[in-house]
Amino acid sequence: MKTKNIVLFASGSGSNVENIVRYFQDSPDIVISAVLTNNKKAKVLERCDRLAISGLYFNRIAFYDNNCVQDILKVFNPDLIVLAGFLWKLPEKIIRAFPDRIINIHPALLPKYGGKGMYGSKVHQAVKSNGDTETGITIHYVNENYDEGAIIHQAKTTISADDDVAQIAQKVHALEYEYFPMIIEKLVRVEML
Repeated sequence: MKTKNIVLFASGSGSNVENIVRYFQDSPDIVISAVLTNNKKAKVLERCDRLAISGLYFNRIAFYDNNCVQDILKVFNPDLIVLAGFLWKLPEKIIRAFPDRIINIHPALLPKYGGKGMYGSKVHQAVKSNGDTETGITIHYVNENYDEGAIIHQAKTTISADDDVAQIAQKVHALEYEYFPMIIEKLVRVEML
């Protein structure tokens, strides 16, 4: 059976990256080939060192103005590209090069609280400010617009008026850690059949 390669993109601390790497670390047929980041000070690079995973930094020119990142991806030939807390919009050339092979996780129940600038605590603050009684995660395919690709999976959690932004974030992170690796595995294994 052919080994399936996954490449992760992240911009921050990389807690989801670590969770995904640990989930697949004993898998005989699914490997995390590399983690790419647009932030040279991102804590995810420290996690990569600790987890013995290749961590690669790229700048805006390599991503948008030439084919450097796209060429790196071609070398890895990923079966799936996973955006795990990656904040830049993907260029259309990368989306076209890997059709239906790029997914993202969003910390809300899309289509609510999606779009440019809606990430992390900004999303949780909006949920709190609007008095929502539930929130959750959305795992979706990536297209040329922020948070508008086809939805693959959603998971919900209840929140109370007493929950602060940090408590909402904690509930959402718990859903991310539980569901994101399982959905990634399901997508990759469907391709293996």
